Amino acid sequence: MTRPEVGGFVRAWATSLHATRFVPMTRDERRTLLYGLADRLAGALVAAEFDPTVGYRVGVELVRAEYAVPECLGRTVALLTTRLLDDLDLAGDGTARDRLGALVDALATGFARAAHDATLDAQEATRLAAWAARDRAMRTLRAHEVEFRRAALQDPLTGLANRLRFMDWLADAAARDGTRLGLCRIDLDGFQAINDALGYGVGDRVLCAVADRLGVLADEGGYLVARLDGDRFALLVLDTGAAEDVTKVADRALATIVEPVRVDGNVLPVTGVAGVVELAAGEADAEETLRAAEIALRWSRADGRGWSLFEQERSARDVARYRLSAALPGALGRGEFRLAYQPLVSLDAGRLAGVEALARWHHPELGVLGPDRFIGLAEDTGAIVPLGITLLEQACRQAVAWLRYARGPFYVSVNLAVRQIRQPGLVANVAEILDRTGLPPAALQLEITESAALGADTETFQVLRGLTDLGVRIVVDDFGTGYSNLASLHIWPLHGIKLAGTFVEHLGTQAGHDAFLGAVVSFAQRLGLAVTAEGVETAEQARRLRGIGCETAQGWYFGYPVGPDQITRQLRT
Repeated sequence: MTRPEVGGFVRAWATSLHATRFVPMTRDERRTLLYGLADRLAGALVAAEFDPTVGYRVGVELVRAEYAVPECLGRTVALLTTRLLDDLDLAGDGTARDRLGALVDALATGFARAAHDATLDAQEATRLAAWAARDRAMRTLRAHEVEFRRAALQDPLTGLANRLRFMDWLADAAARDGTRLGLCRIDLDGFQAINDALGYGVGDRVLCAVADRLGVLADEGGYLVARLDGDRFALLVLDTGAAEDVTKVADRALATIVEPVRVDGNVLPVTGVAGVVELAAGEADAEETLRAAEIALRWSRADGRGWSLFEQERSARDVARYRLSAALPGALGRGEFRLAYQPLVSLDAGRLAGVEALARWHHPELGVLGPDRFIGLAEDTGAIVPLGITLLEQACRQAVAWLRYARGPFYVSVNLAVRQIRQPGLVANVAEILDRTGLPPAALQLEITESAALGADTETFQVLRGLTDLGVRIVVDDFGTGYSNLASLHIWPLHGIKLAGTFVEHLGTQAGHDAFLGAVVSFAQRLGLAVTAEGVETAEQARRLRGIGCETAQGWYFGYPVGPDQITRQLRT
């Protein structure tokens, strides 16, 4: 009769042998063979009269089943000496340990003799492997290394494999040519809050509950599961055919752990996120594969998804963004950031009323980069503050030179990021720049986002008020794409609004759109706000904007962003 307690041992044995040598039999056939052999060994350990020749016959059967390479013997001996007694609850039985040593000796002898009979070419390697395995087994038993090895390869809290053992599995799988593998990395959500609120004892019990659930899932599906550390778990899926094989495992794993855990009267919700990678063996080593899964897991958190599949293209984009982010401070110090200027044209007079300063990064390797490539990175890292001050002073110095040629009022418009507005000392910095460059405050216009202006707090209001007290113009950029809170326009210290390009795009194409835009322009002007339209690309759009009362416009129709010399030529002519 097959002993149910050897089931886990047999699955581990089958996985280990399959990873070592290809044998033309199905997984069920392999497990049936190994169940029979394991049952005979287990029976010999507890028999009333001990028969060590059982081990000899098991060694012979392994060779007959074509598991005849030395590594098969080595892995078999290692598993027998490190796991079988534990699975049979005989780890503390001295008699069982002695019997196991005799069985291992006999198994090695039977294996060696059978291999010798099968092929003379393998005789010497098998004999050496058998003696080496026997020596390791005896030293293991004498030094009680069963417990040590278990501690070295098993997570002491949950009983799952630990990171070291999992990386061994992953390395073995990655070395199997012609196969594919999948890895699912799982992190729990908000686990630290459980430790902080209820103590580490409760947290440990939650981890054990999650480990038990994942262990059942792994046994049912034939996966390998481990606790890497903390609240991080991993599942290894062998012989995959496509990414879907692993994403389905991720779905099942997340559904498995989602049931609340009850500990000491507390009902604790458990959720998690996963990162998934699926690839051909040999495409990456174990560390690279695990890192790819961890990158995908971070994407899951960032995207608010249950799981994400690793994609090389997205990873390359992330790496490129990181490199740009890391290069920002040095580039700022080397003066690689410069400004291009796009004309702002008076629709009534047809003259150049001002320019908008637009940041450009003159990267030594990538060429000229637009603000979409680096402004977001600068905001995330805080580099936007020194970058903004540098560009503001650059724009102000250039505007001073242009004022000599301007026929009428002229201003330079500079964008302010939300982080700049919230930075203490902004008003003082602007005042200092105006004083240092000699630019009249009225010739400087600062553009802020709609959300920063109309959704601002008291501190932001005071900053805007301080800037207007200097005489600087404040306008809301891309008006109509964010809050669109018209009722708040009269409250804030503003001088104008810049209509988003989507307003201009639909001029003359949708019934009632021109009238609606005219009403917005009229309303803003009644509040004393100047109105500028962005994204003007055709003469017809310019004509319609002039007809509804819009004062200033910019866009490709009037000119692309250009260097300062070209603006100088326009002003002089």
